[in-house]
Amino acid sequence: MKNEFQIVATAAAGLEALVGRELRAMEVDCQVENGKVRFKGGQEAFMKANLWLRTADRIKLVLGEFPAKTFEELYQGVFAIDWQDYLPLGVTFPVSKARCVRSKLHNEPSVQAITKKAIVRKMQKVYARPDGVPLPESGPVFSIEVSILKDRATILLDTSGDSLFKRGYRTDKGGAPLKENMAAALVNLSNWFPDKPLLDPTCGSGTIVIEAALKALNIAPGLRRSFAFEAWPWLDQGLWKNLKEEAVAAKKADLDLRIMASDIDGRMVELARANAERAGVASHITFKQMRLQDFRTELINGVVISNPPYGERLLDDEGVTRLYQEMGATFVPLKTWSKFILTSDEQFETKYGSLADKKRKLYNGTLRVDYYQYFGERVRRSENRDH
Repeated sequence: MKNEFQIVATAAAGLEALVGRELRAMEVDCQVENGKVRFKGGQEAFMKANLWLRTADRIKLVLGEFPAKTFEELYQGVFAIDWQDYLPLGVTFPVSKARCVRSKLHNEPSVQAITKKAIVRKMQKVYARPDGVPLPESGPVFSIEVSILKDRATILLDTSGDSLFKRGYRTDKGGAPLKENMAAALVNLSNWFPDKPLLDPTCGSGTIVIEAALKALNIAPGLRRSFAFEAWPWLDQGLWKNLKEEAVAAKKADLDLRIMASDIDGRMVELARANAERAGVASHITFKQMRLQDFRTELINGVVISNPPYGERLLDDEGVTRLYQEMGATFVPLKTWSKFILTSDEQFETKYGSLADKKRKLYNGTLRVDYYQYFGERVRRSENRDH
């Protein structure tokens, strides 16, 4: 089996640079591209990426890249890959996904079928199995994907299984929830640090505050879930065990966090508290049923991060307008607080009552949204420590 791999971490549009920043913080040399970040490494590299990356979608191995303007070119390119370096005899290897963009080959089911045929033929040759005799496929799953962009094919092997946003702590999500990796991105794109107060006044199922606490406490986001690669026969199980033990040991237990979460809906507050319990961070977050406009605080240098109702979660237009107006009025006294608000409402600034200092375009699933950023007045940290 191979000792070094070409690896990609896929990401939602607009979040690639965050994934690159996370990898560089892990001392991994990487290259940021549209929708993905490329890097190299052995088994440890893709294990750690799955375990630790907060803003990525999936971790995949790049098995081959080649021109593919015809089905014959696709077949030969797939056949040329050293499949024996990845697929032991007897494993299950579905071609689970094909995506063709601006390419002569555009029939995705046919691309999947040709790819599967080429792999089977190569495996039959390598393992000396006669043509016409099916390969046994009853073992661990190796999920293969094909991407053809501008007539160039990339063959990928998914190491993650379920998408990385599925951390394992959120069993009940409420309506139209924010994915965990998007919530982590909102925290990373803010100016919040663990020594600052944090408030989510429309907390819903609690994802933003839970992701903030996980980051502050240095809890690996993948620690409570499993990955596809764990079942692979050639995986170094001792290395994986060590990496998980190191992650457990890396947790910070003695931080004094001031993280607050509130929602007008008491059922959502209880759901958020239960999710935080499962994530192991409930003792670091204060949950409260409260109307947004009732928030008052003497704390300074705080940060608000909010994903108020919009899109699928919209109240009626009048209700949304009133919510945004109340948000603007409530936050006026919080001079030293920064506010970061995600919404698809293009009239948000008008309803809120002031223009954002900065606005960042993101995608929540397929929905285009903007992250409105209002920066608080700077106050010396020594003053902040007195509060």
